[in-house]
Amino acid sequence: MNRHLLLLALCQGLFLTNNVVFITINGLVGLALAPVGWLATLPVTGYVVGAAISAPLVARIQRQLGRKRSFQIGLMVAAGSAALCALAISTRQFWLLVTATLIAGFYSANAALYRFAGPELVGPAHKEKAISLVLAGGILGAFIGPNLASSTRQMLEVPFAGAYVALVGVALLSLVALSFIEFPRHEPPAPGAGTGRSVAELARQPAFVVAIAAGALGYGVMNLLMAATPLAMQQCRHPFESAALVLEWHVLGMFVPGFFTGHLIKRFGALPIMGVGVLLNLACVVVALSGVDVMQFLVALTALGVGWNFLFTGATTLFTTTYRPEEKNKAQGTMDMCVFATMAVTSFASGALVTTQGWTLLNYGSLLPIAMVAAALAWLALRPRPAIA
Repeated sequence: MNRHLLLLALCQGLFLTNNVVFITINGLVGLALAPVGWLATLPVTGYVVGAAISAPLVARIQRQLGRKRSFQIGLMVAAGSAALCALAISTRQFWLLVTATLIAGFYSANAALYRFAGPELVGPAHKEKAISLVLAGGILGAFIGPNLASSTRQMLEVPFAGAYVALVGVALLSLVALSFIEFPRHEPPAPGAGTGRSVAELARQPAFVVAIAAGALGYGVMNLLMAATPLAMQQCRHPFESAALVLEWHVLGMFVPGFFTGHLIKRFGALPIMGVGVLLNLACVVVALSGVDVMQFLVALTALGVGWNFLFTGATTLFTTTYRPEEKNKAQGTMDMCVFATMAVTSFASGALVTTQGWTLLNYGSLLPIAMVAAALAWLALRPRPAIA
């Protein structure tokens, strides 16, 4: 641990505060403003579609301007898009809200790279722990996000407008914290400088493909169930405060393990820890299918969060072994574009399915991507020696 890594973990926590507030309220706001109910999670979808579209652009900006400048631009976009969301809900313009969340995706694409920037602030021997500890910063979002959504819900005349205004302050606070982080000196690439292997060449490595598949599908399952939870709980007539509590425990499950996931990966390897993540995802579905009491939502979403942590941290660690320094921007941009594209599909599907087919069918549907991740991990584990760059 050092001051710069701690500040980056704080930025991660503030990023997750933004995400948790978005997830907690965007589906409900969308349901109130959308012309038809099955479009309720379109504002959530807009956020991840914006991130998927922005991922290649962010990769180019980071290559040209470096980590810090790109992260700063992302945070300025975050503040502006949150203000636009507040305007959209105040004027009851559904499509303006979707547009605002689409723009906010640029911030998400930037902040998703905090986990890759963490290892650059420590020695190579601590790579796994740095990734894990930066992700652990999300604990801050677990506490602040749901409580911020609840406490600011009625702050202004229009419900939830105050939550978006509060996110402007969250982005500005993160911008201040980021200004004190000293990243490794950035050298803009010389004209005509090589960028290493192409993405097609990188994708010939089994570990590259499996890491992306596990990261994208693991995130997709988590997003599918998490985005639907506030709507499902509203359908079950649970109060908003109960949904906020469930999401708080879910996000704690996502990031508390960050304090030790890196140690586990270093000791047992990435693949076994990712396998445990798959089993926890399966446990989430089993509990969710057992009933719709608040406690069953809470236990299922907590297991889902821990499972995501093991899968995503392991996938990120495995992924860092598949590319060389000069290839990092294109490789990382490719992974995050796949993750965000999967999230875009699942966030839209979650709203459409939970409002038309129900919570039970949604959980049964999540078993397919869970099985696909399990098969990919087994395939890689059975290979004699996974290919590494």
